[in-house]
Amino acid sequence: MSNELMPGETLVMKEHQHGIVMVKPLLLPIALVVLVALLDAFQTIPSDYRIIATLGAIALLGLWLIVVWIRWNSRSFTITDRRVILDTGVFSRASKVIALDRVQDISTNQSLLGRILGYGRIEIDSAGAAGAEVLDALPAPQRFRDEVFSRAEKLRGQGGVEGTPAPPTTV
Repeated sequence: MSNELMPGETLVMKEHQHGIVMVKPLLLPIALVVLVALLDAFQTIPSDYRIIATLGAIALLGLWLIVVWIRWNSRSFTITDRRVILDTGVFSRASKVIALDRVQDISTNQSLLGRILGYGRIEIDSAGAAGAEVLDALPAPQRFRDEVFSRAEKLRGQGGVEGTPAPPTTV
């Protein structure tokens, strides 16, 4: 990440989606392992077939767990002192950058399960954007929102660029 930062820019926070997003894709392989374990209890199936089925189900679960983890790890949400960076992708990388001084509004939404487990959805509205950027299953969404707002206000108070005085205000 440090090679993606602009000169003089500092990293404030980097998050990945909450781990709950890995549960749904793993339900089918886990159900398969449970089914094979139940079939293992029946002595009518030859033991060689039971061993092969058990090892195959466990191998499939292990491989699928690796795929799900790589997909989870390939999506990140970064706040620097100047920008919000949304990166996705494993083999090809897509990046969306929102300048903090262009952020107009951030809304958060948490379901009951999200409140219990500590994750939620954030929508970032920025000036000139066609629509809001949606960040799903973000851990501690209020902390992320507050960090973006405080950094944006600090940047606006500095006139948009560090070291540049803010424009004069008239009362």
